[in-house]
Amino acid sequence: MALEVIILAAGKGTRMKSVKPKVLHELAGKSLVARVVEIAKSLNPSKVHLVYGHGGEQIIAAFDGQPLNLIEQAEQKGTGHAVAQVLPDIDPDNEILILYGDVPLIDSETLNRLTEKASSGFSLLTVDLPSPDGYGRIVRDTDEKVVAIVEHKDASFAQLAITEVNTGVMCVSGACLRRWLPLLSSENSQGEYYLTDIVAMAESEDICIETEQPKETFEVEGINDRLQLSRMERVFQIKQAEKLMAQGVTLMDPARFDLRGTLSAGTDSTIDINVVIEGEVTLGSNIRIGPNCVIRNSSIGDGVEILANSLIEDSKVSNDCIIGPYARLRPGSELKSNVKVGNFVEIKKSTLEVGSKVNHLSYIGDATVGEHANIGAGTITCNYDGVNKFQTEIGAGAFIGSNTSLIAPVKIGKNATTGAGSAISKDVSDENLAIARGKQRNIDTWQRPVKKT
Repeated sequence: MALEVIILAAGKGTRMKSVKPKVLHELAGKSLVARVVEIAKSLNPSKVHLVYGHGGEQIIAAFDGQPLNLIEQAEQKGTGHAVAQVLPDIDPDNEILILYGDVPLIDSETLNRLTEKASSGFSLLTVDLPSPDGYGRIVRDTDEKVVAIVEHKDASFAQLAITEVNTGVMCVSGACLRRWLPLLSSENSQGEYYLTDIVAMAESEDICIETEQPKETFEVEGINDRLQLSRMERVFQIKQAEKLMAQGVTLMDPARFDLRGTLSAGTDSTIDINVVIEGEVTLGSNIRIGPNCVIRNSSIGDGVEILANSLIEDSKVSNDCIIGPYARLRPGSELKSNVKVGNFVEIKKSTLEVGSKVNHLSYIGDATVGEHANIGAGTITCNYDGVNKFQTEIGAGAFIGSNTSLIAPVKIGKNATTGAGSAISKDVSDENLAIARGKQRNIDTWQRPVKKT
């Protein structure tokens, strides 16, 4: 049978104390429900249905253009009622996997094992907890067959002693759902339609319910408030850190490393504390990243050293470059091999060719810098006239004196030099020296001001 996935994400999440729906809060840079959708798609289902409710406009906007069947649950009357909203859209011949938008770390391998056990028509994901308070208990008969799920508030004293609990994740045939959901009742302590009541219906039809358990308990933990979100963030990050170290990367403190995206890394690199990786990032080998750096949607070549407190975004860094400390590479920057970008230097949408240097206190924007050019401290490419952006070209081997303003569009020739403090607005030919600054005057009759008494 083909597989369809239903993701329940209609709850408001009042404990989040937020105008944003709970499922749109982020874990490692991605919303909770987006992570569940990603997991669902990894199973190659024929359809993914997303049931939304509170904050519907925000949910719709978040998944605009994605191949999801978005279904509104206008009134929140329980999980059974939520799944019932999807009944007209499911194929009775398919298996239906039910997931939750606030349970973001469930593993696809766990779900594959669960769906493989659904050949009987019903498989259930359970977990054993030492402290199962608040969870529905799995009730089995003397033959260990699952016969019911009893919600905590409805459980007897004996049932409360059961440690095997319901995770809410299940895989059921579409035909069974169509048969059972209309029979649900809201006569319980919550006045809701419990999806778990279909377990008793399956037992009454003598349908065997297979069970599966996750390898890790955190896979089935839901998130209801910001404290739980923070705890799950750390669980997720330490797991990513462990995978990275197993690949040959040294983390100075795994508890102070954050990966909020996808990282591909070579071996023998060292990452210091409080480094944040966002988006799609590729690291080569033998890289050293100092503390408090942020790297976003960038590729870093072999042998690169990124010193403390540097930010690299949407950029490409080739082998053996040195960056920082306190450097910033803005989107569109490309450093060829052996480039040096020093402290308090900002590069934006520029290419620095092999061996060029911008050592300190400079802004290079919308520019090309030739091989082995040397940019002095305080240099600025004046690329913006308030309306349009213009290009600056600096030739190979050029030397730009400190505190030079290069007023674009302008070209500096090969091996040309600009004198310190110059404002260069005209092209400079190869090998030439350009000086553009006011003539110095020394006034020997000048009197220094004094404070009035």
